[in-house]
Amino acid sequence: MSGAIIHGGGITAAAALHGGRVEDWLDLSTGINPCPPDLPAIEPRAWHRLPDRYLVERAQAAAAGYYGSGPVMPLAVPGTQSVIQLLPRLVSPAAPVAILSPTYGEYARAFTLAGHPVDAVATLDDIGPQHKLAVVVNPNNPDGRVHASETLLELAGRMAARGGFLVVDEAFCDGEAMGSLVGQAGAQDGLIVFRSFGKFFGMAGVRLGFVVANAGLLARLESWLGPWAVSGPALSVAASLLEADPAPLRAAIAARKRGLLDVLAEAGLRVRGGASLFALVEDAAAGRLHEHLCRAHILVRKFDYEPTWLRFGLAPDAAGDRRLAEALKHFR
Repeated sequence: MSGAIIHGGGITAAAALHGGRVEDWLDLSTGINPCPPDLPAIEPRAWHRLPDRYLVERAQAAAAGYYGSGPVMPLAVPGTQSVIQLLPRLVSPAAPVAILSPTYGEYARAFTLAGHPVDAVATLDDIGPQHKLAVVVNPNNPDGRVHASETLLELAGRMAARGGFLVVDEAFCDGEAMGSLVGQAGAQDGLIVFRSFGKFFGMAGVRLGFVVANAGLLARLESWLGPWAVSGPALSVAASLLEADPAPLRAAIAARKRGLLDVLAEAGLRVRGGASLFALVEDAAAGRLHEHLCRAHILVRKFDYEPTWLRFGLAPDAAGDRRLAEALKHFR
């Protein structure tokens, strides 16, 4: 687990291996909204100056309203990946941690590199008193598994009672018909909730996320990140989009997901799970299918730990759906 994790989005490497111009590939390997809103205007001083406090406060207030954190101002961070690297500092050296698995691989990597024993647990019941920190991605990436808010709150209470922490990663919560723990995070000791900005809004390149927890935890994380952690342009964009009506985005994503599911059903592929921004396919010939799609210059996400899985992201339009359907029609 000390090596680099292979993620989606490796379109340059795929093009180098299979040919074609990068811009001509259909990248379905990521769980990112392919239909982002128009980029809001960014005032010139956001580029010119270090991020002023008013920009931070505006973005955090917008995030509080959008995510429903109440009086707790979410901490803006340069992508939640940046905070994953800090999590090992919260627990004593070599303390065991539990990660509900399989899931996003960077959690296990961060703790392993920091010297912590990592238990990849299959169920919440496998998280025991020996674990000083637990991670649950909800809904999970890549299978879309969801846990009820009440169940996670009970687990958070048990973790806090023994001085531990529960991290709930809600990166794919936007657009899902499920409860969020953001509203409870400020009052529940030891509960840390991550929210992603770039996935739902289709602007992963700005590298922005938010963390919600009690004031003491947020202060520690902010101190560890250091000053000016998030760029002024990122804060400006986030404030504008979080203050806007998200309904059109949700509708566009839902339409794109229906298009994907129709294509997969027509191809006879079994959808094992997923979330609003991706579908997980299980197929014995997944390895061959991945190669076949690459030859058609379509990239989907494969998994080294489960060779029968492929994750399909959303195409940007109906033409992308038709291109995928045509490629799948010529497989087998």
